[in-house]
Amino acid sequence: MRIHNLYTDADGQSHFRDIEVEWVETRNASKLSMRLPATGIIFRETSGDYDLDWHPAPRRQYIINLDAGVQITASDGEARVIGAGEIILVEDVTGKGHLSKSIGGKLRHSIFVPID
Repeated sequence: MRIHNLYTDADGQSHFRDIEVEWVETRNASKLSMRLPATGIIFRETSGDYDLDWHPAPRRQYIINLDAGVQITASDGEARVIGAGEIILVEDVTGKGHLSKSIGGKLRHSIFVPID
């Protein structure tokens, strides 16, 4: 399972990388990862005309898109579409941050899972 990761380097620039989930247990025809820390859960509804200028993430958190995608552009210029059902770990809490834009004018529901 791949998780997108947006992080900040020592110069304050944001970049993407991919994280592969490590499976540590197999049970009942399922693979499980280790338990990861979380401090809560936030439900979010984002309008279809969402187009946010440069901003850092408010906290380190996983974002799970439920029914629509978002285009995120790192400050190094790389843009990714994080689609419905995909997960991103945002860690660019300092520096220039990133751009966020709705895809196709669709209302988006997502879940934020803070880890700090």
